[in-house]
Amino acid sequence: MNTTNRPRPRAILRVHFHPAERTEELYGQLLAVTDGISYRVEPLPADWSAYVDLTGALTYWGYDVEGLVAVLRLRLLALHGVQCSAGAGPTRSIAAMAADVTPPGAATVVGDDPYEIASFLRPRPTAALPGIGPKTAKTLARYGITSVGDIADTRLSTLQRILGTTAARQAHDRARGLDDRPVVSGAAPKSLSAAHRFDRDELDPERHHSTVLGLVQEIGGRLRANGEIAQALTLTVAYADRTQTSRTRALAEATAHSPALAACARDLLTGLGLQRARVRALTLRAERLRPAEETVHQLTLDNRDDKLRRLETALDKAATRYRPGIAGTASTFPRAGLRRMAAVPGHTW
Repeated sequence: MNTTNRPRPRAILRVHFHPAERTEELYGQLLAVTDGISYRVEPLPADWSAYVDLTGALTYWGYDVEGLVAVLRLRLLALHGVQCSAGAGPTRSIAAMAADVTPPGAATVVGDDPYEIASFLRPRPTAALPGIGPKTAKTLARYGITSVGDIADTRLSTLQRILGTTAARQAHDRARGLDDRPVVSGAAPKSLSAAHRFDRDELDPERHHSTVLGLVQEIGGRLRANGEIAQALTLTVAYADRTQTSRTRALAEATAHSPALAACARDLLTGLGLQRARVRALTLRAERLRPAEETVHQLTLDNRDDKLRRLETALDKAATRYRPGIAGTASTFPRAGLRRMAAVPGHTW
C-alpha cells in the first residue's frame, strides 16, 4: 500500500506555565521559548497557557512527541526557572484534556491510535470535555450521561434535544476524538488579570460572587490607572480536581468603568452555574486592551451613570492618596446602586 500521500497525523500540545510570580513580561519570554520549538504557537494569556502545533517541528528536530515536549520543558526550566504541565494529542481538545490532568513538571501524551484515544477519553467525566461546563454536566447527568464515553455512545439526535444542535454536535465529535480546529499563530494580545486562590475548596456561591466583585474592583482600578480600556472579560474557574473552565464575553463598549465590568463578570459567573462546585481559584482577565482616549461612551438621558463615573474618579483619587481599598466598594455591581458607597476620608456622599 502506498502511504506516501497519506496526511501526517497532527500533534497538538497544550502547555500551562506555572511561574512563582506572573508578569506580562515573563509570559512573553515563555512564549518566545515555546516559539523556538515551533513557530505555530497560539497564546492563551487568560490562564497562562498556549497551544503549540508540533506536527512540522517533529521532523525538523528529529524527535517524537515525548522527546520534543521534554526539550521544551527543559528549556523553560533552564532559562526561566518555570515549571510547566503539558498535554499532547492529535487534536486541540485531547491536548487540553491531557494538560488538565497533568501536574506541574510532568507531561501526558495521547497517541493517534484510535484505541489509545478512546481509552483516554471514555472514562473522563463529562465536565472534562472542552465546552462542557458544570451547568451542562448537571443537565447531562439528569439523563444518565456522566462520562465522555456516554456522550460518544448517545445518539446525536438525543443530544441535540438536550443541548441544542450546535453544542450537541460539538460535544459528540469531541467525545469521539474529532476536532479539526487549527492552532492559530499570533502575538499575545495585551491584557491584565487578577486572581484569587481560596484557602480551601469553596462551595459558597456568595463567596464566589464577592470574590469576583473584588477582582472587578482591582482590574477596574488598574485599567484606569494605566489609562486603558478593555474590550472583553474572561473568567477562569479552577476546581478541586485541577480542571478549569473559562468563559469570555465581549463588553457592549470598551471600558474601564467598574459597574460595566461587573455586569459582564456577573453574567460570566452566572453562566458557569457554580452553585455546588468546589472552586479552588478564580481569575478575571481584561482582554484586548486599548488606550483610554479611544473610549466611545454612549450618551443616555439617565444621569445616574455620569454620577457613578464621577464618584469612581473620586474613589480612585482617594485610593491613590491613602491606600488601595480605603474607599471600600463603590457600587461596582449595578444592583448595589449608590446605596453601597463607602465613606472616603475628606469626602461626603
